[in-house]
Order: sequence, then structure tokens, then C-alpha cells
Amino acid sequence: MKELKDIKSYNLKELKEEIQQLGEKPFRAGQIYKWLHVDKVETFDEMTNISKDLRQKLSDEFEIRTLEPVKVLISKIDGTRKYLFRIKGGTIIESVLMRYHHGNSVCISTQSGCRMGCRFCASTLNGLDRNLEPSELLEQIYQIEKNIGEKVSNIVLMGSGEPLDNYDNVTKFLELITDENGANISQRNITLSTCGLVPKINELAMKHLQITLAISLHASDDETRRKLMPIANKYTIDEVLEACRNYFKETGRRITFEYSLVAGENDTIVEADRLAARIKGINCHVNLIPVNPIKERNFVQSGKRAVLDFKRRLEKYKINVTIRREMGRDINGACGQLRNEAMKGE
Repeated sequence: MKELKDIKSYNLKELKEEIQQLGEKPFRAGQIYKWLHVDKVETFDEMTNISKDLRQKLSDEFEIRTLEPVKVLISKIDGTRKYLFRIKGGTIIESVLMRYHHGNSVCISTQSGCRMGCRFCASTLNGLDRNLEPSELLEQIYQIEKNIGEKVSNIVLMGSGEPLDNYDNVTKFLELITDENGANISQRNITLSTCGLVPKINELAMKHLQITLAISLHASDDETRRKLMPIANKYTIDEVLEACRNYFKETGRRITFEYSLVAGENDTIVEADRLAARIKGINCHVNLIPVNPIKERNFVQSGKRAVLDFKRRLEKYKINVTIRREMGRDINGACGQLRNEAMKGE
């Protein structure tokens, strides 16, 4: 059976080339692109301003890849929505909608599963299934917009998977989602979170995008970080921080450091002092995250007192700090939790 091409993963220039190969005028590509990324149609038959003949040609060569909604859970606490989608091949991914006063924010997955092995994250429990295509990244947003009947204004690449481990597809997605001919979401409204793949951070810096880079740091010394994050066996904190300095130099964008507080592991005042010394001089913001417990691991969330003491200690060093608000805890809000339960048939 013929393998159909994934039309939603093409940028406008590439789509024009494909349409010309079909013997059609290049302006048709603009019409098709709008149907895909503005009107967000799911079939070629919905493209009413192009001929039936061209629609047939498209059907013969391309597929409009969509996600199959499996389940939506809505938090009774804060209205957060967690979505399970089935992707091509049958496996499941998850996305989260968070409503804020500044707009709708969606946290998307970049891989089905993850191979990074971070100890406190449910996404890694079953390893990596596969990378998601640009169309599948877009579809998480498009499907959620259809579900709520509202636009998404902010995107966080912080769901299952390591975005920089799927570098080519993720950067293509960033190009597509910010294209003024398509969804036209501002680069400044997008955050990409990474556990610290140093070469890819440096490669991303050279694209000079205006997205926010968030680094999952979670420790102030290499020994502790290696316990929590296997990637720390490959790249030291100093190497990660040097890549951060380079990213700021190339883009002018302030770095966010994510720091999950685990009781008895990384939440002491000594750790806070050491963290402040490590990130001194970097234009940054620290986002403290009381770790979301998962039953497959034995990590315990730091108490409120420890979290506040850690925050105040960093502020003493004039570091900008916030404590991330817990959202969707009653619907398994942590990355990978709901997906893992669905895969086990719970």
C-alpha cells in the first residue's frame, strides 16, 4: 500500500513545490495551507475553493494526519483539562490545557514516551516509543482549540518527551506554529523545556528564535543531579550553564531554570546557596516545582515551609523566583501519569 505524505508537516515553501509537481499553480498551496492551519480542516473534501480534481490528486498523494481523542479529564480544583490522544500506530500521548488570566496555555508532548530516564518523571517509565511528527505537535493544539471553542495563546513544550531529542521535528513545528500564514502564535509565547542536551541547546541558539528556553536543572551539584537525571552523566552543570550563557548571548532571551523540590534530596538551604552561586550572573528566572509524586517512584514532595525557605534564600541573592502553582493534581497532572494508566488499561 502506498505511503501517503504528511501534508500538515510541510511549510508553505515546501507545499508550493509539491503542488507544482502535481501540475497545479503555486497559489493553490496558499489556499491549502490556510485550510490546514487556519481553518484546521481534517479532510480534503472540506477545501471548498479548490477543484474536485485537485482534491482527488491531494487524496492520492497526501494524508491530513489527525489525532484521535481518547479521553478528556477536567480538574474539579482548577479547571485544568488533560487530554489523551491516539496517534498513528496506535500508541497514546497526552496534552494539558491550563487556563490563566493571560490566556489559554497548552502543554504538549514531543515524543511518545521518553528515553531520558529522569527519576521523578512518569513519562520515562516505559521508555521511548517514537518521535512525534510536526503535524502531531500541531494537532495537539488544534484539537484542543476545537474542543474548547477558543484560541490557544501560549504553548509549553514540557509534556512527555525531550524536545531536543526530537530536534528536527520540533524546530519544524516552531516554524509552522509561528508562521503568520498559519496559526501565527508569537515566538515569545512559547517555552521549550529541556533536561540539558548541550549540543542541541547551542544549535537552537544559532536559530536566534525568541522562544523561552527552560532548563530542567533540579540540583546544584553534579552528584545530586546524576541521582535524579541520567543525562547529568553526559553533561555537567557547568557545561549546561555555559550553553545557557551562549543561548542568552545569541537570542537575548532570559533563561528559566526549573527546579523540582524533592524532600531530603535537593531542598535544603545549603542547596539554595549553592544554586545561587552556580547561576550568578546569568539573566535568569528560577521556577520552583514541588515535585508531583508518582506511585512508581518513592520521591516525596517538599513541605510548604521548605519550599518557601528555599525561595526566600534565592531571593536574598537577588534571584527572580516563583513557585509553580500545582494544576490538575486530581486528574494525574504530572507528565506521563495518565498515559501510563491508559496503556496499562486502568
